[in-house]
Amino acid sequence: MGGAQQEFSVAPESDGQRLDRFLVSVLGDHSRSQIQKLIADGHVRVGARDARPNLPVRAGERIVVDLPAAAPSTAEAEEVPLEILHQDADIVVVNKPPGMVVHPAAGHASGTLVNALLHHVSDLSGIGGELRPGIVHRLDRGTSGVMVVAKNDAAHQELSRQFHDREVEKEYIALVWGVVQAGRRIDAAIGRDPVHRHKMSARSRHAREAVTRITRAFHLPGLTLCQVAIHTGRTHQIRVHLSAIGHPVVGDALYGGVHRRVAGDIRAVTHLQRPFLHAARLAFNHPRDGRRMEFAAGLPPDLQEVLDALPGWRDREEE
Repeated sequence: MGGAQQEFSVAPESDGQRLDRFLVSVLGDHSRSQIQKLIADGHVRVGARDARPNLPVRAGERIVVDLPAAAPSTAEAEEVPLEILHQDADIVVVNKPPGMVVHPAAGHASGTLVNALLHHVSDLSGIGGELRPGIVHRLDRGTSGVMVVAKNDAAHQELSRQFHDREVEKEYIALVWGVVQAGRRIDAAIGRDPVHRHKMSARSRHAREAVTRITRAFHLPGLTLCQVAIHTGRTHQIRVHLSAIGHPVVGDALYGGVHRRVAGDIRAVTHLQRPFLHAARLAFNHPRDGRRMEFAAGLPPDLQEVLDALPGWRDREEE
């Protein structure tokens, strides 16, 4: 994919607008941060003036943008098994397995979702100037389930907007300790824990709004199987919120969901190697044509086996 040059003339109604905002409006498929990087790297010329993000543009001024060719991703493609639920020219929807980190980072340079996608997806275009899948949202390493990934900048920008504007429906299945009733709403801001920096907390001074709702509940001895909808997407949101109300996710060692003493009839939960949390359903508008799309994924074997071993669950299925 070679680079391209685009030229714009500033319309009278854009006179005085910041350069970075003007370019976002005319380019369409680039975020403001990407535009600012293009300016910083010397790919934008504004007549004889020095280009800088906050430079006010003038009516009739000629602006030239050199769009560099997308560079190969720094992440390497790896032949990692991956269940693809849907794929087209703009998006790929996957059922992420438990234990898989979404993006390469310190300590997880390989075996991630991005590494797998680079192997399975052949028609990626540049995202942020790099040939890679566009991660729009994340699931924790221990959480399985449905994720949508962008294949190009335009899809990434539109999906990001939908997540930001809360137009995406996200439903999870969680097994929690104790009795929780359907209809329970948890409205508590979440931020980084001031003491344990690897944790999130509902008591952080720099918290952001977060809303979680229990939409359905099935009660088992000492446990509740919940269907959970989230209206925001904060880090560890469901795990933090359920722990905050005294009903942590079973198997969640970070937020109090692992118990030393477990009654014999529910000892199957001690076999869990991760939190009992699964992203079961995702609905959004297609970034190109706007049609509503909905995807679902059943419980993976490790969670289903635990559930099947719990008293009351089989009886429910046979009723």
